Amino acid sequence: MGHEHHHHTVPVITAADRAVEAQRATWVSVAVNLAMTLIQVLVGYLAHSQSLIAHGLHSFSDLLSDFLVIYATRQSAHPADSAHPYGHARIETAATFILGLSLTTIGGGILWESGMRLQHIEALPSVELSALWVAIATVISKEALYRYLISVGERLRSQLMIANALHTRADAASALVVVAGIGGALLGWSFLDLLAAALMGFMILRMGLGLAWDAMKELIDTGLDETQVAAIHATVLATPGVLGLHELRTRRMAHQALVDAHVQVDARISVSEGHRIAESARARVLREHPEVLDVLVHIDPEDDLEPDLAAHRLPGREALLEELTPLLAGLPTPQRIVLHYLNGQVEVEVFLNQDFFANGEALKTADTQLAERLGQHPTIRSISLNCHIAPK
Repeated sequence: MGHEHHHHTVPVITAADRAVEAQRATWVSVAVNLAMTLIQVLVGYLAHSQSLIAHGLHSFSDLLSDFLVIYATRQSAHPADSAHPYGHARIETAATFILGLSLTTIGGGILWESGMRLQHIEALPSVELSALWVAIATVISKEALYRYLISVGERLRSQLMIANALHTRADAASALVVVAGIGGALLGWSFLDLLAAALMGFMILRMGLGLAWDAMKELIDTGLDETQVAAIHATVLATPGVLGLHELRTRRMAHQALVDAHVQVDARISVSEGHRIAESARARVLREHPEVLDVLVHIDPEDDLEPDLAAHRLPGREALLEELTPLLAGLPTPQRIVLHYLNGQVEVEVFLNQDFFANGEALKTADTQLAERLGQHPTIRSISLNCHIAPK
């Protein structure tokens, strides 16, 4: 019985489309935050609610972050150039870092101001009911905005958009604290309004430190998590022709990642075949891991995780060809000579015209002479004579 296989194609989002969608979502956030900032600060001032004013300042920080997102997504969409060969994605990272620092400063300021006012609570005027209705409206609007922004951020795999959405969710959560604080103050516990403001300041401070720390880790090239690295490792090893893999390194570039890998192949294949295997491994990783921006594959003929320092002291091709001249004395001029630098020594492949191999006695003599001469040579391990056949 046959089975039908349905393949679902995931639409590819271009950098330009990504920037347009991110900015559209961010402008929606701008409109909401601008309205909530003005309403909260104005009503908080008139209704004598410190927590509502503090929350209004938080909404103002949301507004600043929205403009930061707009700028960063527009800049990061620019293609790679000579000054930025890996593209401009790290602008998002830098913007996230700045956003984290700004939130840390705002949260610390709110926390400090609330603590100072708690020392003189008897001089504070009573909170009015209008502050409670505005706080409730804030919770609803911020939660709705969060759900919209997080869906866009996850679809675009934008850490900055997700950070901005989480910022909005924290704003909604802190608005709940404001509702509780204002409600308590209306019931006669005036200190609860200031306590809510202090708690909200701490939440903003903690979130800002988290964002700044995550962005800092990316800026200092912290790698992908172990699960992602293991998946990429398995993908490279599954490439035909790959015998081993070591020094797999990763680093983030905003919503994507860069990968470097040292791949071991058969030591005696040609450079062009090794290059083909490397390109196959690169294409496989890019195809199976959409979060990877680019892969740099270095081909190794042997596992050099602990490189043999003696190999770096071996003579180069020109010097070896001079050393080979007396060893190959009496043989026809080689058509081609291939050198293999392996295990601290050199293996030589000599390709001679096919006419030489027609004389069995000459071939036997050449083998005997080469064996005797090689016994005294410290660098060359072996020499193989090969028949070079070309069309007439």
